[in-house]
Amino acid sequence: MSRRKALECYYLDIFNLAVLLEKYVASYRILIGGSGELNTIAAASRRQVKKALHRAYKLGDIIDELLETIEKSEEGYLDYCKFKGKVMECKIEMQTIETEVDDILKLDN
Repeated sequence: MSRRKALECYYLDIFNLAVLLEKYVASYRILIGGSGELNTIAAASRRQVKKALHRAYKLGDIIDELLETIEKSEEGYLDYCKFKGKVMECKIEMQTIETEVDDILKLDN
């Protein structure tokens, strides 16, 4: 596998973790909201509410682990992007970049 392909796979892994995080956080919010609603229902037992909160806390722990993994992974990828940016900065003339940005802005209008 080429280095470029390896970095693309690395980026894709980080992206997939971020998508997973988004879904877990949405589920967490629903679980917490459901626990709150369950708590207001007179027919719900205290045990049911505790179980619902326990599920939410377990998912919260998974979210924490996912965040740690993303933080560790993104550091290496961000270093790569910064280094690549510095190399590009040295290789490409500023006028070329300005022309390219102007062309993109003209297309948007």
